[in-house]
This record gives sequence, C-alpha cells and structure tokens, in this order.
Amino acid sequence: MEIDVGRSDFEKDEKEDDDSVSDLLRDRFRLSPISIAEYEGLLAKDLELFAHHTGRKSVTMGDVIASAIPQSQFFGFKASKMSRDGETKSGMPIVGNVLQARMAATQETAALEWVEKDNRRMLHVIYRVGDLDRTIKFYTERLGMKLLRKRDIPEERYTNAFLGYGPEDSYFVIELTYNYGVDKYDIGTAFGQFGIAVDDVAKTVELIKAKGGKVTREPGPVKGGSTVIAFVEDPDGYKFELIERAPTPEPLCQVMLRVGDLDRSIKFYEKAFGMELLHKRDNPQYKYTIAMMGYGPEDKNAVLELTYNYGVTDYDKGSDCHRNR
Repeated sequence: MEIDVGRSDFEKDEKEDDDSVSDLLRDRFRLSPISIAEYEGLLAKDLELFAHHTGRKSVTMGDVIASAIPQSQFFGFKASKMSRDGETKSGMPIVGNVLQARMAATQETAALEWVEKDNRRMLHVIYRVGDLDRTIKFYTERLGMKLLRKRDIPEERYTNAFLGYGPEDSYFVIELTYNYGVDKYDIGTAFGQFGIAVDDVAKTVELIKAKGGKVTREPGPVKGGSTVIAFVEDPDGYKFELIERAPTPEPLCQVMLRVGDLDRSIKFYEKAFGMELLHKRDNPQYKYTIAMMGYGPEDKNAVLELTYNYGVTDYDKGSDCHRNR
C-alpha cells in the first residue's frame, strides 16, 4: 500500500540575519513557517528579559551568547541544570541546547495537532486486467459501479480506467490497468477479494445472475459468524464478496489480503501507514484469524482485512500487481 503524506520543505535562505534564528530553524530542523513564527515569538520574549537584566534598550542573540550573565535565567531553564561556564553537563553550549529543546517541544506540539487534523483514507486499489472494456462492462452492468474516468497513455503503452460508487475525492475506487498486448495475469494466492456492502445479498445475487454474472458462493452466513455474504467472480478471476449490511457511505468497503504473520503485518500497517487495528477475531474452528485495519469505523470507511490461515506462512503474490493507495 502506498500513502502519500504531504510535508513542507524549505530551501536554504542565502541571506543571514544575526537578529533572527529563522534560517537555523528552517534549514536544520525543517520547521514550517507557523512553527518558526511561534518559536521566534518565544525567543523575542527571552531577549526582552535579557535586555531588562542588562539595562540595554535592544539586544541580539550575539549579545546573549557573549554575556557573562548566567543564561540559565533565560529560555525557561533553571540554574541548577546548568554549569557556570555557559555549557550543559554534556558540553553543549546553552543556547544550542535551548534551541533544540524549544524546537523539539514545538515539533511535538505540531505533530500532535497534525494527528488530530489528519484525514487520511484509502484512495484506490490498482490491478491489471486483460480486457479493459470487458471488465468495465462487468463492473458497471453487474456490480453497479460507475466509470469515473479513463485515460490512455500510448507512449507508455497502457490504459487506465477508474471505477467506483462515487467521485474519487470522497470514495474508495478501483483503478484498472490494461497493458497493450497482455491479455492474462496470474492473480496469485495472497490476494483474497474485494468487499462490497449491499442491503440485500440474495437480491443482488439474483440480479447478477440475470445479467450473466458468475456466482461462486451462494448467499449464506460467513463461516464462524452470522453476517450474510456471497461471492461473485469477474472475467479476470478477481473475487468480490457481497456483504449484507445497512446503508453505508463507502459501498466498496474492504480489500482482503492473506498474510503469513498477522502480528507482524498489523505492526507494519500501524507504523508505516498510521492505520488503526479496528478489531481482531480468531476462528479456531475454521483455523483462521482476521484483523481489520483502517482509518476509521468499518461502517463509514474502506478497510483492509488481513487474514492469517493457521500454519500458512507464505503466499504467491502473482503478476497482476495489487496495490492500494
């Protein structure tokens, strides 16, 4: 799965200013403009305090560094933590240490604010098909999706089609890729299926059958549970699980992958992509465990279903390149 996370990046400012630490904060610590402004505001207060103690009308950072007055009186540090020669016990100049301490606190605050405002979501799943028009027809006529857009890249010899139940800026969608001249792919065993939430599984299955769709599992309770499901298969062999649930804002609701080490995979998706472990369920009777990962509740967001089958540690990834973004 690939997730793009935006971040501000700044280039070094060639102009040096003895009365400002903007360049240091920006170039060394990669702070955003807002963080720099907040930090300089704190520094200004410290310089005012220094001026008050020295009786000067104005001071610069150079004055503070050169001063014999214990700098432990400034920057919010206590004298007991500083040595008298203007260095910390580790030998780092007080000003440098203070800058890093203040900057670290600012970064931590900014990070917490970012997490609170973070609105990441799964955007689309990408895979290859052997006949693009045939697949588009199946998804639109039998699964009720819409063709959102289609683009041809002749210089790279491939064509993309985006399909889903709503616009890309607010719905999880499918991106189909057709590579010129390639009509078949190996799906592999690691990929399981896509999940589509429907109000009535039995009725949906009948409609799919009436339009020539292939049903590989008739409607009925899932093994080890009570939720009614059914499976249909597209022309390339990809499976779609129809899941009976109340109306949801995200009909294309999940992607199932098989993994060889469930705990390792859970940690990976948490650390690499910031997903939450929504819930975990073990089914010893049928010898499998599942973990649902995502950015919000299953009834409102597309999620990733990780399945561990007892004793199976390796799967064939295939050649069709399943990817989530």
